[in-house]
Amino acid sequence: MATAQATHTYPAELNDVPGWFWPLDQVLFSWFLERQEAAGTRGDLLELGAYLGKSAILLGHHLQDGEKLTVCDLFEADAPDEANRAESAKSYATLTRQAFERNYLSFHDALPVIIQAPSSAVTGEVAPGTCRFAHIDASHLYEHVHGDIGAVRDLLLPEGVVVLDDYRTEHTPGVAVAAWEAVLNRGLRPVCLSTQKLYATWGDPEPLQEELLAALRGRDDCSVTVEWAAGHRLVRFRAKGKAMRLPSLPVSRHRATAPDAAGRQPGAASLPGQTKAARQTDRAAGRASAPSPRDRARRLALDLLPPVVTRAVRRRLAARRRAGAGAGSQPRP
Repeated sequence: MATAQATHTYPAELNDVPGWFWPLDQVLFSWFLERQEAAGTRGDLLELGAYLGKSAILLGHHLQDGEKLTVCDLFEADAPDEANRAESAKSYATLTRQAFERNYLSFHDALPVIIQAPSSAVTGEVAPGTCRFAHIDASHLYEHVHGDIGAVRDLLLPEGVVVLDDYRTEHTPGVAVAAWEAVLNRGLRPVCLSTQKLYATWGDPEPLQEELLAALRGRDDCSVTVEWAAGHRLVRFRAKGKAMRLPSLPVSRHRATAPDAAGRQPGAASLPGQTKAARQTDRAAGRASAPSPRDRARRLALDLLPPVVTRAVRRRLAARRRAGAGAGSQPRP
């Protein structure tokens, strides 16, 4: 598989990766995937629209033996029509496959299957009825989202789960129309709603809803609301505050650690491709900049002494340094 080119920016944790994949949805993704795993459900994972890889990295964390993750995105390739080109230029002008690969390989040893093409190409690359979980987050244009939903229906297992992003965002009405049209006219059945995403299935949603309600109702960091609309039970979850308990997340190979023996601070890992001489220079700089135990004790004492005493000590030390510097400048006898 292709690998990302080395750059100087690597994520130390999942939430360092840019993207609109909020903690509540990280919790929900993990719950659905772990439930499938516990139930013995096997199948591939699919993502249409990857951006910089934040949700794909979490999906890759849940691959079971023999399963694969397929990611479909245009990245920097040309869009298939004028409206899609305008959308890409406005929202994703700086998106590159290299950046996606760099982020993904910070957490995993190998890349997923990457289809760099419009999402309509996915049905030619993924076999029908092989996926247990699919995330649709590609174009926001109605015609494209309508097609993505139809494609995913063919690719999912009968009880598979599909997640639709931006189903209620104000600047994506095309997604809202396509999503609720699928619910009302195309057999899609909602399981739950987050602020950002609609979770649904073409199977029976009730067992999923009951288990999910039992799992999340006891949490104090999210609220739960249940209501009915057009014959569908809608379970809505909303995060309370910003500090939400996260699920088990993939670990970055660039994660922050305690300062090492060379005195480097967390996150100061050697960069891929860095020469041995450069690493030795970094270590020498770390040793030179690290304060000695005596220096640390002196600073602590100065912090704890009364201000009037501290000022007197500082003046005395400064006078001694000046006297020492003057003596050092005299010629030797």
